[in-house]
Amino acid sequence: MDPSAPRTRATAALRMKQLALDNQDRTIRRLRAQLATERRGLAATKKELKETQVALEASHKVIAGLTEMGLSMSKKIEKMKVKKQLVKENHVECHQKFQARIHEAEDSMQAQNLFIEALVDEKDSLLQTIHDLQEANNAPAPFDGDWEEEPEEEPEEIEDIPLGEGEIDDE
Repeated sequence: MDPSAPRTRATAALRMKQLALDNQDRTIRRLRAQLATERRGLAATKKELKETQVALEASHKVIAGLTEMGLSMSKKIEKMKVKKQLVKENHVECHQKFQARIHEAEDSMQAQNLFIEALVDEKDSLLQTIHDLQEANNAPAPFDGDWEEEPEEEPEEIEDIPLGEGEIDDE
């Protein structure tokens, strides 16, 4: 063998080892770059997660507020429904009372009309009796139907009284 052969083998082995180290170095640099990219992505994801968590908490607060308002409004609506029902029942009761009063008034008016008709009939009967008695006694009829009306009095005119100092004229 040639004496330069071991050197060539050793050089080739060194060269191979250098190439392997260069490859490992590139792989390490590539992996470090990937790691840095992943870390930046992770940091961005963490930031997004934190922002999402803050937004979610704010949404929960808003939802809780709206739920509370909704419950309050529901209670108010229920109270209004109860009040409306009470007003309706009161209205019906008042209507029934007024109807009863109207019927009472109508009954009273009918009774008064019947009483007036009976009085008119009795008056006519009395007048007829008086007339018959006068005819039987040959007396003049006091109720001959010619009634004299009394002249209406004209209202006295009110004189204008002059206003004094400090008085107000309403005209």
